[in-house]
Amino acid sequence: MKTKSKVFANAREALFDIADGITLMSGGFGLCGIPENSIDELVRRGVKNLHVISNNIGNSGRGLALLLKNRQISRATCSYVGGNPDLEEQMMSGEVHVTLVPQGTFAERIRAAGMGIRGFYTPTGFGTLVAEGKEVREFDRPCLLELPLEADFAIIKAQRADTYGNLWFQETARNFSPLMGMAARTTIAEVEELVPLGAIPAEDVHLPGVFVQRLYQGHDYKNEIEILLLQ
Repeated sequence: MKTKSKVFANAREALFDIADGITLMSGGFGLCGIPENSIDELVRRGVKNLHVISNNIGNSGRGLALLLKNRQISRATCSYVGGNPDLEEQMMSGEVHVTLVPQGTFAERIRAAGMGIRGFYTPTGFGTLVAEGKEVREFDRPCLLELPLEADFAIIKAQRADTYGNLWFQETARNFSPLMGMAARTTIAEVEELVPLGAIPAEDVHLPGVFVQRLYQGHDYKNEIEILLLQ
């Protein structure tokens, strides 16, 4: 029995069913490891009312900030607003509802969704605005109940993939992407290199292909640097 290929020709074909109002996870830390081609395709398509879950929703007008500038995001769940004047402006004006989550809790909530964990307790955020409306339980110290973060789609970028979707990430470009790939109902991976099945040693697979539903080889990567320091 022949299985359906996960490999798509380009971003336009791979993102064909992303629609208004969906919840979208996007990998990246600042501009490191962002799915550039997928973001550009979302801008081209103009889908609206997105709930985007990403560490910082772009930076300095680049990355996911392109969606902000195009007024395509209505909700954002993230851990960092600094360096993103578009998100700051729209948050303060009420155009975008922002939920700030401490970064460690952010990562663990995504991991919990991928692992099927229904919730966990953490002391992070107790006694702050983060604790508002959350259950508190006493262990060795007061802890907050945090619930998993999941999404309809995840768009992530890897350095290398085989045709089944096993992914290998380049150094810190891995960041949140493997967790997000596990936490979404449909994971779309864009990659710089597409290799035959078996070309990535099993011990080097960072995200198994069972979590990846679609993939395509990207092109024309900018790999922009947020802050260039010359000494």
